[in-house]
Amino acid sequence: MSADQTNFGSLPWPDVLPQHVAIVMDGNGRWAQARSLPRHAGHKAGVASVRAVTEACGKLGIKALTLFAFSSENWERPQAEVSVLMELFLRALQRETSRLARNNVRLRLIGDRTRFPPRLQEEIAAAEEKTANGTGLQLTIAASYGGRWDLTQAAAAAARAALAGELRPEQITPERLEGYLSTAGLPEPDLLIRTGGERRISNFLLWQFAYTELYFTDVLWPDFRAPELAQAFADFARRQRRFGRTPEQLEQLQRA
Repeated sequence: MSADQTNFGSLPWPDVLPQHVAIVMDGNGRWAQARSLPRHAGHKAGVASVRAVTEACGKLGIKALTLFAFSSENWERPQAEVSVLMELFLRALQRETSRLARNNVRLRLIGDRTRFPPRLQEEIAAAEEKTANGTGLQLTIAASYGGRWDLTQAAAAAARAALAGELRPEQITPERLEGYLSTAGLPEPDLLIRTGGERRISNFLLWQFAYTELYFTDVLWPDFRAPELAQAFADFARRQRRFGRTPEQLEQLQRA
């Protein structure tokens, strides 16, 4: 189902929208099990939700969408399931990259891609190159990704720079370390959506979520479409984001 098929224009999109949306796409396996299907059928069905949400964010002018597709810990799943996921990822890249390029979407992957099969690594690089000139939605797929991995590789990069004499240890500020994270160049996430009913962030963007608003829904990922996204955005629009300030300080800033 595409964003158009959900009567996109009639949905109650709020005036206040997040500029960077992160999503933990959870519930594929349970969606399949509830239908007496193999787990990989749920992952396959979830691709349609990726397409619908990406289309909706592009139409709304959202700057960045980051999707948690496969975590560092997911490598511990049964090998048969991992193999199916890798093949599904490969097919999705081959099928969707041209569509993304036509819609001015820039795609990139964050995570330890060295663990992927060589053919998939090549396809990822080709998709990134094909969409590199996209100036619309910045679509980031977090795969073979973990927040602890991200912080570790950023700290290692800073340490290498210090050893090379490019900076002193006391110059490693939060702002400088942020530049070594895999999400460097993206705004911090405004909103995290997690589908599937779980209430945790599961080692996703640990640094980046410092002031992110969290939204949890029981809807399983294959059933998540533009109407569910509109509900999440409406909830976000009702939040008062203070970033450590008092409500009175916010009012003063808004009046200034």
